[in-house]
Amino acid sequence: MTRTAPDPTRSRRHDHALRQGGGRGWSVAAVLVAGLVLMPVLSVVWLALNPTDNIWPHLLSSVMPRYFGNTVALAVGTGLLAAAMGTGSAWLVSMYDFPGRGVLQWLLLLPLAVPAYIGAYALADFLDYSGPVQIALRGWFGWETARDYWFPRIRSLEAAIVVLASALYPYVYLLTRAALHEQSGSAYEVARALGTGPWGLFARVGLPLARPAIVAGSAIAMMEAVADYGVVSYFGVQTLNTGIFTTWLERRNAGGAAQIACAMLAIIVLLSLWERFARRNARYHQSARQPRPIQRQRLRALPGIAATLACALPFAMGFVLPVGVIATYALAYPQGWLSPGLVRAAWHTVSLGGIAAVLTVLMALIMVYGTRLSGRALPRLLMPVTTIGYAAPGAVLAVGLLIPLAALDHRVADAWLAVTGTDPGLILTGTGTAIVLAYLVRFFAIGQGAIDAAFTRVPPSLPMAARSLGRDNAGVLRAVYLPMMRGSVGRRCCWSSSIASRSCPRPCCCAPSTSRRWPPAPTNAPAWRIWAMLPPPPFW
Repeated sequence: MTRTAPDPTRSRRHDHALRQGGGRGWSVAAVLVAGLVLMPVLSVVWLALNPTDNIWPHLLSSVMPRYFGNTVALAVGTGLLAAAMGTGSAWLVSMYDFPGRGVLQWLLLLPLAVPAYIGAYALADFLDYSGPVQIALRGWFGWETARDYWFPRIRSLEAAIVVLASALYPYVYLLTRAALHEQSGSAYEVARALGTGPWGLFARVGLPLARPAIVAGSAIAMMEAVADYGVVSYFGVQTLNTGIFTTWLERRNAGGAAQIACAMLAIIVLLSLWERFARRNARYHQSARQPRPIQRQRLRALPGIAATLACALPFAMGFVLPVGVIATYALAYPQGWLSPGLVRAAWHTVSLGGIAAVLTVLMALIMVYGTRLSGRALPRLLMPVTTIGYAAPGAVLAVGLLIPLAALDHRVADAWLAVTGTDPGLILTGTGTAIVLAYLVRFFAIGQGAIDAAFTRVPPSLPMAARSLGRDNAGVLRAVYLPMMRGSVGRRCCWSSSIASRSCPRPCCCAPSTSRRWPPAPTNAPAWRIWAMLPPPPFW
């Protein structure tokens, strides 16, 4: 009996037909998800180009120079200080052995778990006039008033730079440490053999090899500094971010706020382009053979103690101080642990973060899978653009989300009132929906990047085999992709939930109200108080 060989052309046509026949719905879904994620940015641009009252000339002649100058100074200062702290710590733990190195290399990551505004509260409480440091100084030297001595001003631009750099240096530390570990130890051994000292080894070998990682980490820290609202608002530093809320909530001019938001977006885009431009000609290649590991040098006596203190200082500033101050007040007020407001705040924190994480991963899954199934250019063009939300400041997202959502909310409420005679209130902006949407837009890039990478790790033969057995695209996703990506999806859910739970600017901006009037956001309240003020959404 003669067997007929399979026709590869027919097989390819069959696969293409399956893809085109079942992929149109996924392609449309991917475009809809992209539209939802890009809606705040597009809304901001539209409001900036079509303001009801154009106050841009007035802003340029009055407050914009101050806003812009403080923002640039904050970003540059934070980037430089974070680069110094992160690069120095990474170099020490990678190249030397000293007392406490094994513990400090992990403790240096902990400031990422503490929001920057908590550090601002802690630093001001610790060093302010009524804080323990100045009280102790007055007691020791017999001073009675603040006019008897000089002390640095706490609520200032310089203090904001220190707080933000202490919270953001782990970005530089992580990337630089990974870059140093990936390099072969041969270059360092050759440099030592040629008589290069410790400082020359760092400046002439280590720094050039790790420069792309340092630039990337510093750019992330600078973008986070530009996007910060909690620290600069608490310290009274007027930046573009605070200017958005001043123009929007106090001057009641949404168009002017959108124009300032566009200026912030321009700075973020310039920082991103600068990071890429700085690495445009950098080429680093490893040997085809197994690279030699870096042999750490043992530091003894005073150099070892100095290295320990140098690595412990960023950890103390970014984690020990804020956690210590907050823990001191928490332990001094034990009855507060059982207060209904704290329990309610904890529930809102966990539930909002969990819902946002699940929706973020689900939407990213639809976006990536729909783009891969689609043979059209539009989804592939939109997918990288959707990552802009991660770089967009919270104030920009607030302007781009709340204004169109509030308009839609009022139209829906008016229609419902006309039909039923009852006022339902604000359904979208009167519940936690606006916060969840802000989290979705902000952290969509995290889920999208991880899921896209997880799809590439699945062998193409497995989904092809599933399709040949009659599975449609949804069946292939359920039977092949999801079981193999379960770990990546779960980790991204946990990561997105933890990051969302520690974010204060978005709850500050999107604090709900059940009334038909939109109140000013309680921007100076601590995070747990903001969560406690949220009314339970109807879908919980």
